[in-house]
Amino acid sequence: MKATVIYGAGDVRVETRPDPTIVEPTDAIVRTVRACVCGSDLHPYRSMAHTEQGVPIGHELLGVVEETGSAVTTVRPGDLVIAPFAWSDNTCPVCRDGFQTACPHGGFYGNPGDVGGQQAELARIPLADGSLVAVPDVDETSPLLPSLLTLSDVYLTGYHAAHMARVSARTTVTVIGDGAVGLSAVLAARQMGAERIILMGRHTSRTDLGREWGATDVVAERGAEGIQRVLDVTDGLGSHVVLEAVGHMPAYEQSYGVVRAGGVISRVGVPQYEDAPVGFGSLFGRNITLTGGPAPVRAYLEDAIPQVLRGEIDPGRVFDKTVAIDDIAEGYAAMDRRESLKTIVAF
Repeated sequence: MKATVIYGAGDVRVETRPDPTIVEPTDAIVRTVRACVCGSDLHPYRSMAHTEQGVPIGHELLGVVEETGSAVTTVRPGDLVIAPFAWSDNTCPVCRDGFQTACPHGGFYGNPGDVGGQQAELARIPLADGSLVAVPDVDETSPLLPSLLTLSDVYLTGYHAAHMARVSARTTVTVIGDGAVGLSAVLAARQMGAERIILMGRHTSRTDLGREWGATDVVAERGAEGIQRVLDVTDGLGSHVVLEAVGHMPAYEQSYGVVRAGGVISRVGVPQYEDAPVGFGSLFGRNITLTGGPAPVRAYLEDAIPQVLRGEIDPGRVFDKTVAIDDIAEGYAAMDRRESLKTIVAF
């Protein structure tokens, strides 16, 4: 099969690698119909040290089941399925609590072992009964495929940010970041009834989509100037909720600068740091709650799929560039140059 492998910063290649096979009776083999490049994939694309063997990459997949292990009962060959970006058993106490990305029996795609990346023609899905969710009455020609693909990660990551912050009516929300996850957070916050949504971003084509999806205000300024602008439009109080969808320290600093006393900061941008202010001046002194983390999209799929099928949400609009697997390196480059918001890979 063709598979995407990253060898270091800026070095993404498509190689022929062995087809995956059933290893455990709980496995399934899925043929990829759509995959995509994630904003988090750009972190290694920009900074990964060179490696001789390369690392399989990719973790967002919509596909068709080709083969199942003897213990798999919930999906069968021919089913169109969404594969969450992490696999889980969906039965253990942690999963039942709704945090499948922390499943002690689960894991993440894109590693050098026997579970590779999902920017490939075929994928091995461990714990298929707990991980895969079939989409009823949709085939490979459906215009809904892009929106269904977003349920493997990007839209439901934005939803998770809003969910963990308990966004509701009369909530003022500030979203930091106008990438695909930030825009998804805008859409999710509007679905949850947020009264006011302030989108912090400076790329007009993206913030225009944010306005369509529910942003009431756009703040293009960053740093101290951006913080002051948010305070100005909230009568000096700040936002009840801040959804941080970037992952870099300036975004975190901006978050505690604009959050209201007693408010919530919910982070879903993969943090590119370990040490961060949590003391009196940043969080403690104003009773700020810090939450968020890797989105357990498996917990949300059963509710989100019907929303897409009924046309209530169309999160697939985050995709603005389509490439074939052989051209995926150009998709990475376009996103890195901010010429593409999010690139989809059609197989």
